[in-house]
Amino acid sequence: MSRSVPTELSGAAEKLMRSRHATRAFRPEAVHEETMRAIFTLAGTAPSNSNAQPWQVEVVSGAKRERLAHALQSAHAEKRTSTDFPYSEGMYSPVHQVRRAAFGGELYGALGIGPDDHAARTAYDAESLRFYGAPHAAFLFVAGDGGPRLAADVGAYLQTLLLAMTAYGVDSCPQGLLSFYADTVRDELGVTEGKLLVGISFGHADETAPVNRVTTERAALASTTTFHR
Repeated sequence: MSRSVPTELSGAAEKLMRSRHATRAFRPEAVHEETMRAIFTLAGTAPSNSNAQPWQVEVVSGAKRERLAHALQSAHAEKRTSTDFPYSEGMYSPVHQVRRAAFGGELYGALGIGPDDHAARTAYDAESLRFYGAPHAAFLFVAGDGGPRLAADVGAYLQTLLLAMTAYGVDSCPQGLLSFYADTVRDELGVTEGKLLVGISFGHADETAPVNRVTTERAALASTTTFHR
């Protein structure tokens, strides 16, 4: 087997991918519109089966963002959840649960929230529906029949979008909780088709916030990948 030889792009690609991370505290200033258009244009180069591009993206800013944040917090307080893609704690295997618990300990620890302080954790979840203070949010809908194969294509778009944001110096956080209120998002944005997969808060990080210094480990290659020969 020949030795791996880095290409012209490999160093830049590694730097880009390793520098992307979730931001959970943002400064209020908006991202320039031209930068946003460049980011979402680049994200549109994502691969999809037969080039169907089954994603519909709704981006909110300004007064619309404020109204949506208020509506999401109201729905949360009233327990009016509406998920297009089923979710349950049981979908995670034991090893996944271990990874999630380790991350949760780091995240809430950085926030000064103890492991048994369920009230504080609940309050933080509610506040996150204001997009962690980000000036913008994007909602990714799966068009067509909204099935898992098309959702996988939108997942590829999601990662491409996150990397495009990183490349343009824009910070982001994909938030699964935003998808728990799909009907609220649809009503507020006038969306009539598609299933809501995820929401992404984005803007510029508040570098002084301790929560933005939380780092996450990745599983060893051997635990997730098998090379067959």
